Order: sequence, then C-alpha cells, then structure tokens
Amino acid sequence: MYATIVESLASSGAALSAMRRGQSTVGLENATSFLQGTRGGTLRARATPLVRGRRTQVWSVEIRDDDQRVVASGHVRMLCLEGGATVAGESLALRRDGE
Repeated sequence: MYATIVESLASSGAALSAMRRGQSTVGLENATSFLQGTRGGTLRARATPLVRGRRTQVWSVEIRDDDQRVVASGHVRMLCLEGGATVAGESLALRRDGE
C-alpha cells in the first residue's frame, strides 16, 4: 500500500509539471522504505519535487500517521517524454478534455 501511495503522488506531481511543457511522464524507479507499522488512523502523504528537469524528474514522498511519525518514505524517478514519442509501439500525445 505504501509503495502505491508513493508512486501515485510522485507520478501525479511529475505529470502536472511535465504537461506544462507538452510532455508525458513514465516511471523509471520507485524506492519505497517501510519504517513504522500502523494499525489504524489516518495516513497523510506529501510529495516534494527534488529535481524537475527537462528529461527526468525525481520526487520524494513521506507518509505520516496520526502521531506525525514517518511510517514510509520513497523516491520516484520519472522520465519526461516529448509529445509524439513512441513507447511500446504507441505514439504519445496529450489529450485535451473532450478529445
């Protein structure tokens, strides 16, 4: 579950950043560390960009419990692809709403 949260937040942040430049992103690496167990309550996560380059982005994510303990942390590296790039035989393009 923690790795999914880390990947989701980092991917969302990277995609929003890259879309401004007409790019798409794909994940290259996810390193998530599980630090504390938790049995209940609410988890809160925050993603922070470490590098938002033209070719790659690196995001750091911390997940905290109700007591503000860091229960997991991770780093995700994303590749930025130009519009029209081909991945797995498919051409990438950003779609506007309604397309």
